[in-house]
Amino acid sequence: MPKQKYPTKRNSNLSTVGESFSELLEAYRIQNKFDATRLTSSWERLMGAPIARRTKRVFVKDRKLFVELSSAPLKHELSLSKRMVLDIFHREFGQNLLDDIIFI
Repeated sequence: MPKQKYPTKRNSNLSTVGESFSELLEAYRIQNKFDATRLTSSWERLMGAPIARRTKRVFVKDRKLFVELSSAPLKHELSLSKRMVLDIFHREFGQNLLDDIIFI
């Protein structure tokens, strides 16, 4: 039985899983919701457990990340460091997802 040769070039009809997933998100118009979920679920990983323990709620609305905190001193400290926190999220997700962070 002769060996079957596999094509070395990629067929133009094929796409990667990532490309297919992006097309799916766009087709169902859920890209923004997916991005918001990624942002909020990464809060503890990016900011650390001590800050996450004092966080009541995290949500995204109109390209702003809202963070509700249970500690007034922490809220004040993070407000002073807002630019640094925003830079952490921009490095992780790119600059096109968030415009601002609001501590409430």
